[in-house]
Amino acid sequence: MENKRLEGKVAVITGGASGIGEAAVKLFVSHGARVIVADVQDQKGEALCATLGGAASYVHCDVRLEADVKRAVDTAISLHGRLDVMFNNAGISDPAGSSILGEGDLTAAFERVMGVNVLGALLGTKHAARAMTATPGGGGSIITTASVASVMGGLAPPVYTCSKHALLGLTRAAATELGKHGVRVNCVSPALVATPQAVSHTQASLEELEAMGEAISTLKGVKLKAEDIAEAALFLASDESRFVSGHNLMVDGASTATKIF
Repeated sequence: MENKRLEGKVAVITGGASGIGEAAVKLFVSHGARVIVADVQDQKGEALCATLGGAASYVHCDVRLEADVKRAVDTAISLHGRLDVMFNNAGISDPAGSSILGEGDLTAAFERVMGVNVLGALLGTKHAARAMTATPGGGGSIITTASVASVMGGLAPPVYTCSKHALLGLTRAAATELGKHGVRVNCVSPALVATPQAVSHTQASLEELEAMGEAISTLKGVKLKAEDIAEAALFLASDESRFVSGHNLMVDGASTATKIF
């Protein structure tokens, strides 16, 4: 690849063993980055890193646990001496499809989803900022996977929607606080993308999810893939976005800009 946009950079990607995270790991490595894959899926994470040689290392990381997140960031520093990119990608949905009027345990759903999606991103941002601001010259890029549900209601269960709205607030607040250190903070918000996690939470097949994604998109002839989200994250991680901060990059085929679906 002639133009390696992350040459010499070091990244931590949470939820990096599968789905959007896996696509990002592969893409970042292809662009010259050294990557720490942080996930709870040990077998998948280790297998992925084995295919990428010395460019990727696996660390077990439950993003709800600060000690795990700290260890992932410290591993990047101990192996490579610095951290340039933090991609807070780990996230879950409520498999029960939490409903305000439902009879399920809404409190348990809230604590579980907010723990992974919001606390995980907050801890990732905290420890990434610690490492980035300690680097001579400062700078760095922190990216979080949000969702079209970060800007609209009715697209997902309430608990999941709460979590994604919170991530947008976190992004804006952190961008404001960390900007004076040269650290940029952004999020990327996909529409429905067919990943193994989406299959497990919706009980739909990959083909059915792809069809649903095409139906709600206003951009015809294009199927949203995990690789498309990875490409958006690559832009935000690279120096090409050096003046982009506090931004929510929508990857939704204009769905949220044109209609409610």
